[in-house]
Amino acid sequence: MKRYLYLAHRWLGIGLGLFVLLWIVSGVVMLFVGYPKLTPEEHLSRLQPLSADCCIAPGAALAVSADPRTPLSLRLTGAGGSPRYLLDYGDGPLLAVDARSGRRIEHIGAAEALASARQFADGAEVRLLDRVEEDAWTRNHALARERPLYRVQANDAEGRLLYVSSHTGLVVRDATAHERAWNLLGAWLHWLYPLREAMPKAIWSVALVYGALLAAVLVLLGMAIGLLRWRFAGRYRNGSHSPYPAGAGRVHHVGGLLVGVALLVWLVSGMLSMEPWGLFEKRSTIDAAALRQAPLNTEALDTDLAAALARLRQAGIAPVELQWQVLGDQPYLLGIDARGETRILPATHSEPAQERLERALLEREVRQAWPEQQLRFEWLEQEDFHYYARSETSLYSHLPRRLPMLRVRFDDPDATWLHIDPYSGTVIEQLDQRRRAVRWVFKLLHSWDWLPLLQRPLLRDGLLLAFSAGMLAIAVSGVLLGWRRLRGRPRRVRPRTAPDARSSRLVGTTSADDSMQR
Repeated sequence: MKRYLYLAHRWLGIGLGLFVLLWIVSGVVMLFVGYPKLTPEEHLSRLQPLSADCCIAPGAALAVSADPRTPLSLRLTGAGGSPRYLLDYGDGPLLAVDARSGRRIEHIGAAEALASARQFADGAEVRLLDRVEEDAWTRNHALARERPLYRVQANDAEGRLLYVSSHTGLVVRDATAHERAWNLLGAWLHWLYPLREAMPKAIWSVALVYGALLAAVLVLLGMAIGLLRWRFAGRYRNGSHSPYPAGAGRVHHVGGLLVGVALLVWLVSGMLSMEPWGLFEKRSTIDAAALRQAPLNTEALDTDLAAALARLRQAGIAPVELQWQVLGDQPYLLGIDARGETRILPATHSEPAQERLERALLEREVRQAWPEQQLRFEWLEQEDFHYYARSETSLYSHLPRRLPMLRVRFDDPDATWLHIDPYSGTVIEQLDQRRRAVRWVFKLLHSWDWLPLLQRPLLRDGLLLAFSAGMLAIAVSGVLLGWRRLRGRPRRVRPRTAPDARSSRLVGTTSADDSMQR
């Protein structure tokens, strides 16, 4: 049995050791350089404050769209120095309307894409490269509604690569030269994007899942062998508890026993982050869209832009973007300035702007949306295990995590939660039991998203680096041992010496035996 354990560990290590090494090195890089993304702050900071005479009325934009469906939300923003309305119908690309001319934008051409990129790059020279569905820096489901994308190179100080939506004309992603260079050693390797570029996405996903699973088996076998070979009582002839001489063998043995569990946890949690076999698919039947009971029609959008902008400025912000939304049966207007500060205005009334929705109002609208459900409200005043902000390098750093926040708990079979932002009235996320499990198996075990550590970033980074160094020692020594095995051991050549008396007798006996046989 032991022999088969050794053989399985040896040949799995030869086959997967280099991949494990790359996962460890690239994971360390990702601690300090995040995958490229465009944050709301970056988008808003490039926009100019809206003027009272900038645009046609929002109701007119809805009429121009000529779409029989009712939009879920309407947004007034800017692209290439020109204001435009964006209508969101919940699926498919956003529909764009030029807010000055009132013309529906059917297609974004190369010239408009360049103008948008030039504005984002603060007037720097820009050059159109091509139009792509996706590449190494845009492999996100979040960009699905924006594809295909214009890829534009900006000649600014940071060497940005800009991606412009072919549907709205907005810059939806930027990747600096620094991010691209480090991510070739970071996310590009960690997620095995070289394989994804050479094979269909479905096959790449399967290869990544089962590759990580086999690597976990490799580590588990190694830990079992390490315990079998370790002498807890007594020592080997070399004076060590390990039978291996000083060098790669002993480093691999001792290092595996010290940090093997952490490496196993990282491999398994990384594999589960791919959400294989439908393990973490949402099962909740609660429809968050029930909060939008009233249609966002021309009556709801009957807003005097000049008066609305004046009221928002009186509330202390200079809006660069406006969003018309519905909460329950009440439409409202959300103003956002270049710093991301928000104010809420009832769309059809003249009440002063408010920083956030009143708690009683928000709870009442939620109860009216689900009158037959048993609901429990929890107002979070500080971060907790399921609601917390992340550092800039994290994939989730762009998600809003303002406080206070309303958590609505449903008494349904899937124990659904809704997180609702009172500053905008929108549902931030919907979590059932399966989606909350992702918090444990990936965000906690793989990224170490534990509040005591997140609140002490230097300690967290130090611990991650220390464990990564130990795993690096295991991986490097394992690759070295595998390489030696593949090369084969050199044969020892014994020097010729004069035969002693015993060997002479043996030679003579052998000769006599040969003579007898002959």
